[in-house]
Amino acid sequence: MNYYISASTDVGNTRKVNQDSALVRKVNTKTGNMVFAVICDGMGGLSHGEIASASLVCAFSDWFYKCLPDLSQNEISDDDIRKQWSSLLSVMNSNIKTYGERNSCRIGSTVTAMLITDYRYFLMNVGDSRAYRIKDDVRQLTNDHTLTEHHIKLGNMTREQAATSPMRSVLTRCIGAADSVTPDYFFGDTEEDSVYMLCSDGFRHKITDDEMKEYLYLKTKEDPKGLLKKQEEFLIDLNKERNESDNISVISVAVR
Repeated sequence: MNYYISASTDVGNTRKVNQDSALVRKVNTKTGNMVFAVICDGMGGLSHGEIASASLVCAFSDWFYKCLPDLSQNEISDDDIRKQWSSLLSVMNSNIKTYGERNSCRIGSTVTAMLITDYRYFLMNVGDSRAYRIKDDVRQLTNDHTLTEHHIKLGNMTREQAATSPMRSVLTRCIGAADSVTPDYFFGDTEEDSVYMLCSDGFRHKITDDEMKEYLYLKTKEDPKGLLKKQEEFLIDLNKERNESDNISVISVAVR
């Protein structure tokens, strides 16, 4: 398969600091082409959130360059990814928590990481940054770890109520806030002629699934003149026009 990748971020309308961090890389391995993407959102309203998100992205970048080459000598298994990423997150959770304690500040970050191979995708998340698959429809691949999602599952709140609730950004899980952290994992077959999209919550508050599909699902087999990047930036501007107050970040991976 061929992959076209893009990443865009913006501080947004009201924040002075961009607490989002993102990384996307494409590589050819012995077992085929692969794309690795990670997006992290420093906890909104908390000091030093940009340090937490950037340190997580750096840790995953190290994993990409140091661990993935050996791992990709053979077909990667779900267990391989689960063990390596859980170990990485355990270390980073402790490091970020310790940093906060030593500097007398509250610090934390979400994380969504995805490895896309020609035969399978491997996906992990903690918090409310999301991953989607965009094709004939738009399918959310991750589950939010938020107070509103908790109440939806209990039947105390509808999704319509959650969309405007002041609790919608209150996290029940993040990296750096507790002694331990439990990530969610999702695995599936990589779908050709689709777009995999990762985003911070600021990207999705003010746009619809239909708009995601209209602007990010490229009809061509190529990415002429960086069209994917232009469409990401258009949607970021649209969010800002609609008065999104958070940082706004998105990664797109077109699979052809």
